[in-house]
Amino acid sequence: MSEALLSLKSLGKTFVTKRTFLGRALATVRAVDGVDLEVARGETLGLVGESGCGKSTLGRMAIRLLDPTEGSVRYDGTDLTPLSGAALRPFRRRMQIVFQDPMSALNPRMTVREALGEPLRIHRLVTSASEEAAKVDALLDQVGLRKEHATRYPHEFSGGQRQRIVIARALSVGPELVVCDEPVAALDVSIQAQVVNLLRDLQDALGLAYLFVAHDLSVVRFMSQRVAVMYLGRVVEIAPSAELYEMPRHPYTKALLSAIPVPDPKQKRTRLVLAGEPPSPTNPPRGCAFHPRCPIAQKGLCDVERPELREIGAARVACHLAE
Repeated sequence: MSEALLSLKSLGKTFVTKRTFLGRALATVRAVDGVDLEVARGETLGLVGESGCGKSTLGRMAIRLLDPTEGSVRYDGTDLTPLSGAALRPFRRRMQIVFQDPMSALNPRMTVREALGEPLRIHRLVTSASEEAAKVDALLDQVGLRKEHATRYPHEFSGGQRQRIVIARALSVGPELVVCDEPVAALDVSIQAQVVNLLRDLQDALGLAYLFVAHDLSVVRFMSQRVAVMYLGRVVEIAPSAELYEMPRHPYTKALLSAIPVPDPKQKRTRLVLAGEPPSPTNPPRGCAFHPRCPIAQKGLCDVERPELREIGAARVACHLAE
């Protein structure tokens, strides 16, 4: 892989869920636990896992919408972890995010023109009202909307159109990296393909890098060059997309992939059903976090020693028994 645009090192996030009257922490949740990831320029890294595994938290920390509890975030060689305020502002332009629910991501009292023009003014990318209007019209055209849409409010659009507006707003400041946080999960299936194809076209045209957070493994396969699989706050496998889908090595990855619907009803696939529910992040298991549900776990090893990511072929896998 070429030199990383985004590099996450030993990144962790702990949330306090319960405090004493005096403010002392009584209970915490380890949402992200020591994650190492890199995203190259122009690359899409898919990030998948069950709800609550820490994917969205990781995506927000990657662009400093959340402050990490530990570890570092490096962007284009600069450590962003100690930066804040004015020092961080130049990097805000270069890193943007597309949220899952476009309706809640847009101000219902602002027209599309106002919503797209605001970041242009904040970052001083326009010098006149006419220049701002021209850039807004160009952004709308770029995402497949008409300039007449600029005078409308968010409630006047369909879900797919609103997501196009959110994408246009993210592109307005000329970013190099976009975190896509479940960008099609709230859309009808018939609209999802349109938005995913738009993201692919924009990447080709603008050279964007994506951190693509999703639970739909079919969409992730279509979008990503590499895929990272998360379980209970940790990355358990990361590999080139083709290799991960054809030859998954971690038992959890195998279970996820076995649940993908097969389009041909004559084609049979063995569904790997995991035992039990994911452990509580407030009280994670000792050793490998996946061992209580793992069909190949070995007592005295998996329930005692936590596996670290290690290279197996082109993949990195956190499993004692991956071979």
